[in-house]
Amino acid sequence: MPQHPDDSPEHASRRSFLQMIGITGMASGVRWSSAQAGAAHDQAHQHAARLDDTHTHVRIVVNGKPHELNVDNRTSLLDALRNELHLTGTKKGCDHGQCGACTVHVNGRRINACLSLAAMHDGDEVTTIEGLGQPGSLHPMQQAFVDHDGYQCGYCTPGQIMSAVAVLHEKWGDSDADLREAMSGNICRCGAYQNILAALKQVRRG
Repeated sequence: MPQHPDDSPEHASRRSFLQMIGITGMASGVRWSSAQAGAAHDQAHQHAARLDDTHTHVRIVVNGKPHELNVDNRTSLLDALRNELHLTGTKKGCDHGQCGACTVHVNGRRINACLSLAAMHDGDEVTTIEGLGQPGSLHPMQQAFVDHDGYQCGYCTPGQIMSAVAVLHEKWGDSDADLREAMSGNICRCGAYQNILAALKQVRRG
């Protein structure tokens, strides 16, 4: 019986070769697709890591109470106190470190909370106006501000009091000029400076 042309050894060999090429190509395609999928997966994880890198986990003690916050790296200490912990006694005035309305104590030292990032304060102890005294148990400086009418609209008062308390522990002279210089970072737009000075002097003498 005559052999079919496709059954010849030469044609069979060629057919096998083409089939092998096809299988190899398919395998290469699968490997390439897998590699592409793996690269895309890695990129997704890298992107997620970058997103995670935009936030910082912060442990902070505020007014004696520990807190744990996940804050955007751009969040100021002022915004964290007001928006995350709802301690709105610390005021946002200029938000540029020029008015002192946002003054708080960090580890015993006064700072402008609007100029400091919350992410920088992991492990720190922060005191705000809410932690200084309470109605019925005022800090002596708070009482002195009441006694001498050291406020008018009251917006700058928390920062003024926090700075005045810090001045008690700082090395300043006793003259009015010295104390005015010590408080120069806190602006009172109502102009109650003379009364603020009187309150500060009363507590310093005490």
